Amino acid sequence: MDMQFDARARVEQRKFRRRLLAWYERHRRDLPWRANRDPYRVWLSEIMLQQTRVAAVIEHYQEFLRRFPTVEKLAAAREPSVLAAWSGLGYYRRARMLHAAAKVVVREYGGKFPTTAEGWRALPGIGRYTAAAIASIAFDEPAAVVDGNVERVLQRVSGKRLAGEELWKAANYLLDAKRPGDFNQAMMELGAVVCAPRAPTCLTCPVIELCVARGEMPPLAKPARQHKREIHYALDRRDGEVFLVRRPKNASLMPGMWDLPELPNTNGAGGPSLTLRHSITVTDYTVRVWRGAAPSRVAGKWIPVERLRQVALTGLARKILRKAEKL
Repeated sequence: MDMQFDARARVEQRKFRRRLLAWYERHRRDLPWRANRDPYRVWLSEIMLQQTRVAAVIEHYQEFLRRFPTVEKLAAAREPSVLAAWSGLGYYRRARMLHAAAKVVVREYGGKFPTTAEGWRALPGIGRYTAAAIASIAFDEPAAVVDGNVERVLQRVSGKRLAGEELWKAANYLLDAKRPGDFNQAMMELGAVVCAPRAPTCLTCPVIELCVARGEMPPLAKPARQHKREIHYALDRRDGEVFLVRRPKNASLMPGMWDLPELPNTNGAGGPSLTLRHSITVTDYTVRVWRGAAPSRVAGKWIPVERLRQVALTGLARKILRKAEKL
């Protein structure tokens, strides 16, 4: 699809908007954050959806809202409580920035949210995409978004390897300024469920006639190779409690979160009680869990099983405890 501002391009521009929005109205997924345009809920969903699958977000979104139903409740909460509610979503810096931004909104803005993308970008943890998404969905600001899904749609539709400001220019050109929130969500929805990274279902695409690539474009580079590593943990229990250790506050990953004690080796004794897989960025872990005492010199804390849901657990600790039927 030609992005130039000529008469033919303007006709295709209008056709693209009309077909995409009609498709979205019929086929959009029923997701809990689409129930209304409350800026707090839109903001929370956009932060949760960063680098996280929709299915995983659905599981946590309602529970987080139950614990922190308003920005005032979130701002007043202690950080460990916020991290505990976030546990399992990963990328915990997002939760810390969400918490910090809530404090700014309450203390400096009187609990009132910005209504423009520019205003949102002044808050901690809010980048260009997130600011535009919230402002367009919650306040109808005509600001286009570019995330991974939208980028893929724009490149395939144009048949060009657009990058940087070219992508934002193309997104703004196509944007329906009368329905910016719906249009942005429709672009993201199209990329997520039809114009997928692999095996796009082009025959079901509402804008296939306006698409140049109509399928896969050659990859730019090979994905990074996954590294493999084996790690061992102790599942130490007594009288309805589990022994956990807290990661250092200056740790590069998940500072201050609670984890099971890691075992340096297993001394070849017996076999593990649990074995599971876990991936972080480019590393695939084989995780072996041994029931028994933690290393004697490890400093930790006994946590009652009934309190585990209120503790800021790492994603791996949560996965292990669920498999061990402690959560």
